[in-house]
Amino acid sequence: MAKLDGIKEIKIADEVFAALAHPMRRQILLSIHLRGETKAGDIAARFDCAWPTTSRHLSTLVESGLLRVEKQGRERVYMCNSALLSDVLDRWAVHFK
Repeated sequence: MAKLDGIKEIKIADEVFAALAHPMRRQILLSIHLRGETKAGDIAARFDCAWPTTSRHLSTLVESGLLRVEKQGRERVYMCNSALLSDVLDRWAVHFK
């Protein structure tokens, strides 16, 4: 069973690092982290790209677990999952200590 947990941890880390690989996703994540809960429209307005591009980046961040999203009426509000990011980075960095 422990081996399966290790495989799951690797899969999660792979998804997080893949999501962080794109500079715009890192900027989006940092922006939401610093601003707190952020509406989708506010995120799109901060970046100079089409809405479908922003939407794909947000979806990637949500699928990786780095962002959570809640529907509030017609709006989608995004929140950073700092605990997951911190956990993945700590588990990886320990190999370099």
